[in-house]
Amino acid sequence: MTDRVLQWGIISTARINRSLIPPLRMSQRNQLRAVASRSEEKARQYAQEWEIPCAYGSYEELLADPEIDVVYIPLPNAMHKEWTVKAAQAGKHVLCEKPLAVTLEEVDAIRQAAVENGVVIAEAFMYRHHPQTLKVKELIDSGAIGELQNIHGSFNFLLNRPGDVRLSAELVGGSLWDIGCYPVSYARTMVGAEPEEVYGWQETGPTGVDVRFAGQMRFPGGVIAQFDCGFKAPLRAYVHIFGTEGSIFIPAPFKPGADARIELQRGDQVETITFPEQELYLGEVEDLASAVLNGTPPRISLEDSRSNTAVILKLLESARTGQPR
Repeated sequence: MTDRVLQWGIISTARINRSLIPPLRMSQRNQLRAVASRSEEKARQYAQEWEIPCAYGSYEELLADPEIDVVYIPLPNAMHKEWTVKAAQAGKHVLCEKPLAVTLEEVDAIRQAAVENGVVIAEAFMYRHHPQTLKVKELIDSGAIGELQNIHGSFNFLLNRPGDVRLSAELVGGSLWDIGCYPVSYARTMVGAEPEEVYGWQETGPTGVDVRFAGQMRFPGGVIAQFDCGFKAPLRAYVHIFGTEGSIFIPAPFKPGADARIELQRGDQVETITFPEQELYLGEVEDLASAVLNGTPPRISLEDSRSNTAVILKLLESARTGQPR
C-alpha cells in the first residue's frame, strides 16, 4: 500500500469531463491538477470555472508537465490512439474514453506503447465497475437463472445537433461506436466469451455514419445476444438476460443512477435488488489508481478492449456487406 496521490490532467474541455471531475475530488488517491485545450484562453476559463490549478494551451504542454501522473482522454474517437500513445510515451498512465481505438492496429499500437513505457492504459467503460454490473455477473456465474440463453439490449437517444462530433465520418462517429459499444461490451462480459458469428444492420445518415444500428451475436454454447442502438429515438436503455430457469432485467445497465436496481425473476417470484448510490465514474478512477499504485490488473484489460473493438468492426463489416461475419 502507498499513501501517494496521483495527479491527473485532462486533455480537452469536453462535456463528459463534468462526470469525471467529481469522483476525482472525492477520491483520496487521486487529484485533478491540470486541464489542456487547443486554446490557452479557453483552458484558463475552464480551469477557473472548475477550480483546476493548472491550465495549458496545448495538449503537448500538459504531457510535458512532470507532476502529471495520469491523463484522461475524452477526445473524439479518431484521436484516441494518437494521444493515448503520446501520453504513454511521455510516461503518463491513461484513462481513455470508449472506444479505446477504432482499428485493431490502433489497439496493438496502444498496447505496445503501454509495455514499452511501463504505464497503465485502461478504457473508460464506467458501467463495468459499478456494483450493479458486478452483481449481475455474479448471479449469472452462480447459476441463479440457470443456463444462459439470450441477452437483449438497447441504447438509444435523440441526437439532432448538426455538426456534433458523433455524426462525423472523419472523426469515426456513428451510433455503434458511441453507444452500441455498451450492449456489445455488456453481452461479452456476461457471457464471458467472444461471439463466434455476428450480423449487423445499419441506417446511415447524411454524413455517412450509422444513425441506427441493430446487431446479433452468436456465442459458444448457443447463447444469442441481440441489441439495437441509435440517435433517432427517445432515450431507451436496458438489458434483459434470459436463462433456462429465470431472467434478470436491468432497467439502467449503462448509467446506473440513484435508484439503481435489477429484477431477478424465477418462476412467479420477482426479487428486486437495489444498490446504494455512488458516483458513476468513481469505480473507473479507483480501478486505475489501484492498477498504478498497487499493481492490480485493471478490470478492463487491453486484450478485453481489443476484443470489443474486433466485434464492433465485424458488425460494421456485416452491415456493409449484408453477410454474417
